[in-house]
Amino acid sequence: MTDVIAELKGDFKLFLQALWDQLDLPEPTRAQYAIADYLQHGPKRLQIQAFRGVGKSWITAGFVLWTLFKDNEKKIMIISASKDRADNMSIFLQKLIVETKWLNHLQPTNEDARWSRISFDVACPPHQAPSVKSLGITSQLTGSRADFILLDDVEVPGNSMTELMREKLLQLCTETESILTPSDDSRICFLGTYQNSFSIYTRLAERNYKPFVWPARYPRKTESYGGLLAPQLYEDIEKGAQPGECTDPDRFDDEDLLQREASMGKSNFMLQFMLDTSLSDASKFPLKFADLIVTSVNPTTAPEAIIWCSDPSNVIKDLPTVGLPGDYFYSPMQTKGEWSEYNQTIASLDPSGRGSDETAVSYLSEKNGIIYLHEVRAYRDGYSDSTLLDILRGCQKYGVTKMVIETNFGDGIVSELVKKHCIQTKNYIEIEEVRANVRKEDRIIDSLEPVMNQHRLVVDRKVIEWDFASNPKLPPEERIGYMLFGQMSKMTRAKFAIRHDDRLDCLAQGVKYFTDCLAISALEQIKLRKQLEWDDMIQGFLDDPQASANHLVMGMNYKQRQEARGQEIDNNNTWA
Repeated sequence: MTDVIAELKGDFKLFLQALWDQLDLPEPTRAQYAIADYLQHGPKRLQIQAFRGVGKSWITAGFVLWTLFKDNEKKIMIISASKDRADNMSIFLQKLIVETKWLNHLQPTNEDARWSRISFDVACPPHQAPSVKSLGITSQLTGSRADFILLDDVEVPGNSMTELMREKLLQLCTETESILTPSDDSRICFLGTYQNSFSIYTRLAERNYKPFVWPARYPRKTESYGGLLAPQLYEDIEKGAQPGECTDPDRFDDEDLLQREASMGKSNFMLQFMLDTSLSDASKFPLKFADLIVTSVNPTTAPEAIIWCSDPSNVIKDLPTVGLPGDYFYSPMQTKGEWSEYNQTIASLDPSGRGSDETAVSYLSEKNGIIYLHEVRAYRDGYSDSTLLDILRGCQKYGVTKMVIETNFGDGIVSELVKKHCIQTKNYIEIEEVRANVRKEDRIIDSLEPVMNQHRLVVDRKVIEWDFASNPKLPPEERIGYMLFGQMSKMTRAKFAIRHDDRLDCLAQGVKYFTDCLAISALEQIKLRKQLEWDDMIQGFLDDPQASANHLVMGMNYKQRQEARGQEIDNNNTWA
């Protein structure tokens, strides 16, 4: 018996096999044995990145027990995204100790020993710190000490949606360094699955938390993993393993994986089963937040020019960003010229039926080749009367003169309904129907990318705030898919790049309407306006010196001087 105990203490894989047998589970699979080996022999700071459903948490729970089995004086801390999840693992460990005969000796005999879901002791000398303690990632970590810290699924959709959330989470994770005991065998282990292309786990790898990566299939491009694939998989590939073959067929066979990929979508499957974050390559996402100008937009007037700047001092830190890491919103460096009315204001409507898609509308204005986004609205009840009336109220609010409606859906029915409501509400708005005949992904990018690259799209701060707060009842992982800026950050030219694109499509449609205006240079318009004003002032002094002097003293602008002299204003000038 002594020899058996010694063998169990010396080899975690053997311990895991015995524990699995006790739980009446099949023998651990090849992937599970590989994870167990990395847990035992891996570095001081490590990550386990294996496909969802491989049993990472169960294996690591077994490793916690093995650690206490070898040395009952070790102190272990379990941290999860929520306190409940951490407590559940603690309860699971207690159950294994009680129900596994050869682990019964770990039960504490001291009446003062702790034995709760929050913390518990094993049979060991009294100590201020419990043997096992469970915490949520947002709990107070300082003041505790541990020899082994397990961070199990600390990243979930609810705490990693935005760049600010991810930065905060990363900071909380790295605080564990301060509570790790200074022993040679002290370790920190992260377990998790990528929630998005910008996961904190990729950042942790840069901070020397070495990942062990085991995808569900042999990858087509091993270079996407940066040399971090499990050594066993590299050996298999050298021996002839083909891309697309299952790496652990005892867990998931090819048919099962195909069904999961079909139901999850390619991007989610690549993240959660292939552990491939190469989609985070910035070159694949052409629509950058940093190219926008974000400020408060006046509903009726705008300056002649607004200047973009990417200086760090212009970064807007109080708005949520759901894009690529480091892709922030920027405020303008300055505005130039006089404020005056927009040249035109339109509403862009992308209708949909009832269901998961949204009917989306954006309100946009143009002045001197710069496009201003006032507001975006979205509705889940198709094109009901209440929806169309609310859209028209927005038109009244911003002085919309034209509504651009996509007719691909409903074959023009929505246009007729809008016209009916316009007559009933005495909203005399011109309706322009457009029909898309280009693939949606290409159409959206081709419309928005040039405008954004030239920093010609100005977004009202309220649009971003409303967008992030919309659909509050949906789970976080679904909410971001409906957000305008979630759609913008994930849009690529790949077919079906994003599941929901209604808000982004409606914006692109409105921006495309103003394409002809982009040839206008705001700064050139300022120069033209100043030249014409100078010429007018000179002519005024030649015609009536006294009146012109009075106009100058009173600070009258070009328009006011023209009106005072009873002259008609040249409305063909874009600056007038």
